[in-house]
Amino acid sequence: MSHSVSSRSADAGTPHPRHRTAAGCTALMVAIGAGVTACGSDGHPLSAKPYDAAQDIAFSAAVSDGKKADPDKPLEVTAKDSGGRITDVTATDAAGRYVAGELSADGGRWHSTSPLAAGAHYTMRVSTENEDGAPGREVVGFETSVPRTKKRLDVTFGPDKGTYGVGQPVTAELSVPVKDKAARAVVERTLKVESRPAVKGAWHWVDDKNLHYRPKKYWPAHATVRAYSNLAGIKVAERLWGGRVKPLTLTTGDRLEAVTDAASHSMTVYRNGDVINTIPVTTGKPGFDTRNGVKVVLGKEYFVRMRGTTVGIAEGSSDSYDLPVYYATRVTWSGEYVHAAPWSAGSQGAANVSHGCTGMSTANAEWFFDTVRAGDIVKVVNSYGDMMDPFGNGFGDWNLSWKNWRKGSALVADAPEGPPPEDRLRLSPEPA
Repeated sequence: MSHSVSSRSADAGTPHPRHRTAAGCTALMVAIGAGVTACGSDGHPLSAKPYDAAQDIAFSAAVSDGKKADPDKPLEVTAKDSGGRITDVTATDAAGRYVAGELSADGGRWHSTSPLAAGAHYTMRVSTENEDGAPGREVVGFETSVPRTKKRLDVTFGPDKGTYGVGQPVTAELSVPVKDKAARAVVERTLKVESRPAVKGAWHWVDDKNLHYRPKKYWPAHATVRAYSNLAGIKVAERLWGGRVKPLTLTTGDRLEAVTDAASHSMTVYRNGDVINTIPVTTGKPGFDTRNGVKVVLGKEYFVRMRGTTVGIAEGSSDSYDLPVYYATRVTWSGEYVHAAPWSAGSQGAANVSHGCTGMSTANAEWFFDTVRAGDIVKVVNSYGDMMDPFGNGFGDWNLSWKNWRKGSALVADAPEGPPPEDRLRLSPEPA
């Protein structure tokens, strides 16, 4: 829902009674010094207590007669033919959500441009001025009805609450598929992600039921990330209304990156930009080349039994295997790990002999297992393997350029990118 605090006439260049009264007062002050008293707080129309504008304006029928308003229909306020005009309208629900709206240039009509929530209480504050420029005010409250037949769209944020690496995307899983672009825009507009320190980010629709959110670059180290939504009660599509969404708060740890060079058979591990370890490794052999690109740690398993049959290798063939594996750090759902591989010790640092995983000594695998956490970055370069898929086999989100990432948004795909939050202060004008 759009967060427009108020709606004013765009006809700023047209004089109206308020302008004429102020100008006349100024002239009087110049002509006679004693005129200050005449133009003080008792005489200036802008300083007067607003009069009750109830007789000067008319509301939508449901608001006027005290019935529950249909959330499918727009709100409307009109000025009666009494020489006055509407100057400002705000409408908020009990949760503090504003209703966006438009005010006609002549101040004669205001109408809402964003949907109302179902089953909500709203307060409307209308400011007016009469033909003499005196300010008026009217405040009304009303309820919106709940549709009799509807589906509810629930959203579940992920991952679970906790501390993650700086590569961890925020996810949003929908209970009902949303295909229509306009409906997607309604949903996406209500899904909020904030971080401290602040960074620019965007949602990307992975499919009809799943969205991922990531910054342009990785999250800052030791950041707090909060995801929340004001979707509750909002109409998404015909007979589909937003349900309540449980907020989520995450934190990030150090910026930990493991970069594996398949050509030099070496993994370099960085913490906050500094090298903390260099490990001899072996990666996928020809035909089983390790995927290139950025992956994100999905989880850690102390023991995994790995079988070739799970990845399509026929039992009894020359490539068949059935091995107990320890200190296994998972980076894809299909079974790519960083793990202990004592059987390939002679090739580690010298040749690529695995079936796609990154193998290392048991001591190094234990160190890696103890050092990384879910969300940390594992990058592979110079392999002959394919690029890591962005979605479907783990978190390959970072392999999309920022431009292509934004194309997956229902809101910002075609919008120019503004300055990042950290640059806004630098772009602000300097004080005089």
